[in-house]
Amino acid sequence: MTWKLKQNLQKILETEQGYYLFPQGARTPFALLYPNSYFVGMSNLGFHIIYEQINKRTDSACERFFLPDKTDLVEYERTDTPLMSIENQIPLYEFPLIGFAISFEMDYFNVLKMLSMGKVELLAENRTEKDPIVIAGGPCSTFNPEPLSLFIDAFIIGEGEETINRFLDVYHQPENKDLSREQLLLKLAQIPGVYVPRFYEHVYDEENKLVAIKADSRVPAKVVRQWIHNLDDYEAKTVITTQNTEFNLFLIETSRGCGRHCRFCMAGYCFRKPRHRSLDKLIKLLPEAMKMNKKVGLMGPAISDYPQINELCHEIRELNMPMSVASFRADSVTEELVEALAQSGQRTLTLAPEAGSIKIRNVINKGIEEEHLFKAIEMGINAGVKNYRLYIMVGLPKETQEDIDAIIDMTIRLKKYMEELGSKGTLTLSINPFIAKPCTPFQWLPMADLKQTEKYFKQIKTSLKKYKNIEVQFESTKETYIQGVLARGDRKVAKALLQAHLDGGSKAFKRSLKQLGLNADMYLYRQRDKDEVLPWDSLDMGFTKDYLWKELDMAMQEKHTIQCFDGCKRCGVCK
Repeated sequence: MTWKLKQNLQKILETEQGYYLFPQGARTPFALLYPNSYFVGMSNLGFHIIYEQINKRTDSACERFFLPDKTDLVEYERTDTPLMSIENQIPLYEFPLIGFAISFEMDYFNVLKMLSMGKVELLAENRTEKDPIVIAGGPCSTFNPEPLSLFIDAFIIGEGEETINRFLDVYHQPENKDLSREQLLLKLAQIPGVYVPRFYEHVYDEENKLVAIKADSRVPAKVVRQWIHNLDDYEAKTVITTQNTEFNLFLIETSRGCGRHCRFCMAGYCFRKPRHRSLDKLIKLLPEAMKMNKKVGLMGPAISDYPQINELCHEIRELNMPMSVASFRADSVTEELVEALAQSGQRTLTLAPEAGSIKIRNVINKGIEEEHLFKAIEMGINAGVKNYRLYIMVGLPKETQEDIDAIIDMTIRLKKYMEELGSKGTLTLSINPFIAKPCTPFQWLPMADLKQTEKYFKQIKTSLKKYKNIEVQFESTKETYIQGVLARGDRKVAKALLQAHLDGGSKAFKRSLKQLGLNADMYLYRQRDKDEVLPWDSLDMGFTKDYLWKELDMAMQEKHTIQCFDGCKRCGVCK
């Protein structure tokens, strides 16, 4: 073990405020891992929330782990030092409980890397009575845990505040101390929202197609996604402040769930129903942000959909505090919100039409019209914001050449409108390939051919190149290929993940699939049948496959689905 690595972790701790530090041995240690850098992980609000939930108990001491930066990685490997925690610099393998917070598919490779660096047995089936229990939560764990099922003992399905406490209650019950690993996992599998993969057998045919999932008779046939019914019961704010984060904000969550029914969006389906924190609860958090001398970062699926957004912005401005937002919708944005952002020094406003044509926006049920985009830009320019960013997806269902032309045409017209209003700022297109996700109406559809997507990218960039102050940014299609396989992957993909880890990480993933006789096209480009067994069918998100299939049919007909409303029983979540 090297003192240099310990000192680096201690230096990080010295720059922070708000962390928990308990004497070793006073509580049961819990390792909370974010499978990416400290810089990224400390900007994740869910990570803060779970950290505080665990440490507010009287029986647990939660310590954080992150993927080391390149310099420290070299030192870890050179000295064969096990991965250590921020708080007490304890090796990972010494923690009896290890929990991952996973938000992105590409971080799956880092999950395996961190376990290896921490000297923890990678395969759940090979762990002994002396090994840690490894759990995982977060969006990726909720939507489709199967690509990580070989490595994780138990998954938290849904929102974690209540489930992690139930999990720890069972773990700490005196009568469970002498249970075998298998017996303890069986008890944990009885907790609502806890999925233990070893009790669910996946059966494949000769073509590697999943044909059945057989649940052990001792566990629920379906694991029900958990969600917080009253957000006011739980604070959701920055717990630890540091300058070294991606956003460097004091984060406050206004809402969860979205009732807009955008058909591509997992958050809109798996975090239903839409819920909002009370204005009073949010206002009470503002002095804490002021004390930390931080800009307020409002978090939620669409900040402009918060019912009292004008009143909240007014309170923040009255305190003369700067603010930022995660996102807003062009059809619900208000002058009060835009002016508050401009007053805070926001240089760019981001809009997400997702598509250029009315047809594709109808297919995905976006509900944004061009008039909303023009109005939002007008409000922004009047408030003094010069630059704008558009989020666009390419490869959406029913897309044709005309829809790509519409992206180009819309961009040009919006830029001309900016200039007419006196803005010489930049209009940036941030374009991503569409990836079909589990638990959405598009879960059955093939992904668009990536070579065709690249051609569309090139066309858009070439067509807009001649226009001044229009920038075009793309996400790597190579990474999209991997994300697409992992998003709808099964337990055989987990084996490819393991092989890729042994061969060097994400760059070896395509080769690993081939080595194992797995056809990536089967995951990416295959139309799935309505009644096909899907890898995530052990999970119950609150709605039925029939509901999703009906929404898919609505999409193909380019029909609109109205947003959630009180008393609605359409999808089944609000039983």
